[in-house]
Formats: sequence, structure tokens, C-alpha cells
Amino acid sequence: MKRGLRGLTAAMAAIGGTVGLAAAPQAAGAAAPGAREVEVVRELGQHVVPHKLEVAGTTFGGISGFDRDPVTGKWYFISDDRGRYGSARFYTGELTFDPRSGVFKGVELTGGRTFHRPDGSAYPEYGKPDSVDPESLRFDPWTRRLLWSSEGDRPDKANPTIPVAQMSLLWADTQGTETGRVRLPRTLRMTDTESGPRRNFGLEGLTTTRRTIVAAVEGPRFEDGAPPTVERGAPARITVWNRETGRPVGQYVYPLDKLREAPRPADGLSDTGISELLAVSRTRFLALERTWLEGVGYQARIYEIDLSAASNVLDREDLSRPHTPVTKRLVYEFEPTVENFEALAWGPKLATGECSLVAGSDDNFYQPERTVFLALAVKGCPRTLD
Repeated sequence: MKRGLRGLTAAMAAIGGTVGLAAAPQAAGAAAPGAREVEVVRELGQHVVPHKLEVAGTTFGGISGFDRDPVTGKWYFISDDRGRYGSARFYTGELTFDPRSGVFKGVELTGGRTFHRPDGSAYPEYGKPDSVDPESLRFDPWTRRLLWSSEGDRPDKANPTIPVAQMSLLWADTQGTETGRVRLPRTLRMTDTESGPRRNFGLEGLTTTRRTIVAAVEGPRFEDGAPPTVERGAPARITVWNRETGRPVGQYVYPLDKLREAPRPADGLSDTGISELLAVSRTRFLALERTWLEGVGYQARIYEIDLSAASNVLDREDLSRPHTPVTKRLVYEFEPTVENFEALAWGPKLATGECSLVAGSDDNFYQPERTVFLALAVKGCPRTLD
């Protein structure tokens, strides 16, 4: 059934290296009438965290998501370590900006905590049933809790003995204790057959508004098509939940870009998808789309996307029937780099009237890559997310 976002709008009403700008053609899509398009106006600076820095008795790295408490200014950082250097965990810290100029001064890490289940036990690690693979984290200002995503796991041809571990969205208090979970639709169920989400293409992007939770899988499900190539892009699904009921109310197709060049060698590996989402309004979001190409490196872009005219495909097992994807408009392009940018969050409002936007990279605990925090000054940032 093709419903578009009218159903979602009604449901919400019912419940109340060196990085820099680079020129590129814009994709189709624009902000809704009366809304201000997001515009990056300047860079505020960047900070590199030392490789494998010890924080709270753990190895810091693998940062794939972070967020800021707008009341206290405290930042929370999630590591996607799958047990190599410790249990599923997150860190706290401060990002400092010059109060007048907005220049980004640096990062101070103040602590670290382990995520744990309601009974206090640790989550199973990589290769075990019900293991977790942390990917994204949001501080929810309306409940003052953390919401984090696990990409889950499943067997594939290269890893046939890996057990199925379902993707999950987990609520936790700020000490890391699980307080609840968000119910996933059947289209996001991991299997041990060539159906459902692919391995390492699970839940990556995550954001919240006052009335909804919104999350994206990184790449296409088996039923939705093959991953991107230099000839064509691919679809990834963005899911919207009603916060009050916890039920999924919509699912929308995000059109991933085709590869801008081939890996080297041409038959080498590639990995592309949505690595983060960030709310701008009820229906508009920033999407961080990241690509890795063997022999080339990383490429990343930030798009502003709009769900308001997209088809709701929540009840579709595949995308063979006609549908309208979300619109997307290029906001920022990172220069090609060795950095794996995966995180995106709003920082403090600047004295100049703009707001700050912070992007972060996952070093994969691999020496040539780095943990970089890049701050940008942005116009058109959200006033409220109700």
C-alpha cells in the first residue's frame, strides 16, 4: 500500500586527514516551504584524539556515534568495539568552543562506562548468540536517557558459523543500564538465509524528535537489491516509530549514491551506506553517507533529506512496486581522506547566531586511521524538534 508521509504526519499529530568543503552538484530535494535549508557556512576547527588513548581503564576508539546533553553540555560517545578491547561501552566528555568566535578548541574525555543488561550482566560479545554491535547513540532530552543501536549479526558466505543476533534499539540510563527496547518491524529481522538485512548493513543512523524515533539501516536488504556499484546506487530503509506507543509507523526509501569511482583493483572491496541521521525537523534530517573503497580510501557527504513526500513502504517485503524515495540535497562534502566519518551531532549554539555541527570519525582501532572531531558553523539548524 502506497501511503506517503501523510499517514506519518497524521500519526504524529495524534500523539502530539584534511577535510574541507568541495564543490559538487546538488541532488534533488529542498526544505519545505517556510523552512530554512541547512547551510554550512564555515569550519570551526578539528581535534584529533591520540590513538588507543586509555580512558577509564579502557582503550578509547571505534567512535561511531555521539551526542550532547543540551542542558549540561556533557557529551556521550559510543564505541563500536565488538569485544576486542572490552565490553560494549560509552564515554563522557566535553567539547570546548570559544564563546565569542565559536572556534572549536578541543575535546576532553572525562569518563567511561560499560553498557549492561537490566540484571547488571554484560552483553554477549562478538560471535556469541545475542551479541551486540554498538553503532549509534543519542542523548534523549525529553526522557534524559540514552538510546543506542546495535547492528546485530548474522552468518554470511565469509562467516558461515556466526550465529544470528538481532538488531536492536536500546534505552539506557546515563549509567549504562538497559531500561527498555524499541520494537523492530519484521523487515528488520536478521535471518540465516539470503533474506532481510545483510551482515554489517544493519542499524547505523539514529535520531529522535519529541514525537518520534528515527533510524536507518546502512544499506539494502537482500529483497531490496544489491549494494551500490559505479553503475547504480541502492535503496536503504529509514524507519520511524511513534515514541508514545513504541510502534513503527513508517518506513521510507533513502537512495544511496552510486560509487563515484571503482575500487583499486576494480574487483576490490567496497562498502557504502548511511552511517548517521540527525533531526532537523519532524520530517527533515541530515544523513551522513559514507563510502570506503579498497585502494582508494574513504569518501563522505552530508545530505539534507525530507521524508514528507516519500512513499511509506513499511508493509512491503521488497521494493518491486513503484515508490517515491526521500529527497536529498547535498549540504557538505568531505575531501577524500583516510578518516572514516560515522558520527554527527548538534553542538552548542554560537554567539554569532549559527549553531555548531560536529562530525566524528571511527578509527577502527587501526593506526593509519584517526579519531577526528570536526566542527562546522551551520545556518538553518533546528529551533525545536516537536
